[in-house]
Amino acid sequence: MHAPLPSTSRVSFASDGTVEGYASLFGEVDQARDMVMPGAFTQTLQSRGLRKIPMLFQHDPSEPVGIWLDLHEDMRGLWARGRLIPDVARGRELIALVGQGAIDGLSIGYRTVRGKIDPKTRIRRLYQVDLWEVSIVTFPLLAGARVRAVKGCRCA
Repeated sequence: MHAPLPSTSRVSFASDGTVEGYASLFGEVDQARDMVMPGAFTQTLQSRGLRKIPMLFQHDPSEPVGIWLDLHEDMRGLWARGRLIPDVARGRELIALVGQGAIDGLSIGYRTVRGKIDPKTRIRRLYQVDLWEVSIVTFPLLAGARVRAVKGCRCA
């Protein structure tokens, strides 16, 4: 049984461009028929560290938009908290877009280290992944991977 999602799923504003939400949810099947299992991120988070996992826009390596301040597993999934950089044009745009609810998806970019396909359901369970990046996206493969909040910036 999963912990309940926070009741607030819409966006809120403050002063520093912080975004947070679940980038991945354990035990939920995404549109590619992958299911991330608890502990899948443990190794990569320990070995790589925050600064080696970029915040991108739409999985585009030429579009870094911020930095992750916290990535950790909890009972529900991979929690992500980061800060959009308003000095980057796309970061400024994303503060506005996420703030208005136009974009609210989160998505992980990874390589499967250890996984197993269930022959009956054809669902691939991911037991260990090498997390490359976490992106803010328009269409996440996992419906529940959403930005829960953005604290806006004064970017005039």
